[in-house]
Amino acid sequence: MEYEQIIAEQRGAVLLLTLNRPERLNAWTSHMSAELGHAIEAANDDASIGAIVVTGSGRGFCAGADIEATFTQNLGDGGEAAAAPELPAVRQRDWVALCRESKPLIAAINGPAIGVGLTMVLPFDVLLAADTAKLSARFVKMGLVPELASSHFLVARCGWGSASWLALSGTTVLGTEAAQMRLVDRALPVDELLPTALAMADELAGNPPPQVRWIKGLLSQNAMETDLREVQRREITALHQAYASPEHHEAVRAFMEKRPAQFR
Repeated sequence: MEYEQIIAEQRGAVLLLTLNRPERLNAWTSHMSAELGHAIEAANDDASIGAIVVTGSGRGFCAGADIEATFTQNLGDGGEAAAAPELPAVRQRDWVALCRESKPLIAAINGPAIGVGLTMVLPFDVLLAADTAKLSARFVKMGLVPELASSHFLVARCGWGSASWLALSGTTVLGTEAAQMRLVDRALPVDELLPTALAMADELAGNPPPQVRWIKGLLSQNAMETDLREVQRREITALHQAYASPEHHEAVRAFMEKRPAQFR
């Protein structure tokens, strides 16, 4: 499929998706969201792809929602708030579920990641940021509240205090500070960012695809589960699936034969 607002490029077993509206710092639109969702779903159905990296073209990662395209339509003729608009495509698709059910997702945040530009990647598996990138959950500054389950993911990633400060103040932090507060996993010089993300994705792509998806499911379900018996029940169910899988049998044979396992 030809995309208008993203670029999809397969590099070995890794799919690189680049948000491609550099003249607007890759500001989010529902069209971009639909293309991104389509590309991820297609990658999930493609056995040759094992992991996905998302980055931005030019100086930005995603500078939030395109205000003109997204919000001005919400105002009446006199500038007053009109009736609530229909939910955009990203919410209709259930973006969070797509991310958590997908093959491994790594964000390479090369520049500003503001508002939805940040919250869209919080459900990813790994977040890398350029040390100079600017990140902000600044919904309060626009008279809005966090979305895409970010009120959960901010707390899960940063802890209560940092999440509260980020969401209530709408402050902007650089990549280095974001890494210190665990908003992102690592901060890197911008020239090291994409090579590192691709190398990590390639490592993840070398693991057995079904097991990777099952593990993501367990992490999603069990992260906030307080019933440890239920946690173990889910793990045992998945473990029985794994024991019966050809990937497990291949891993055992490869270990016994002292060779790398071939899962793809």
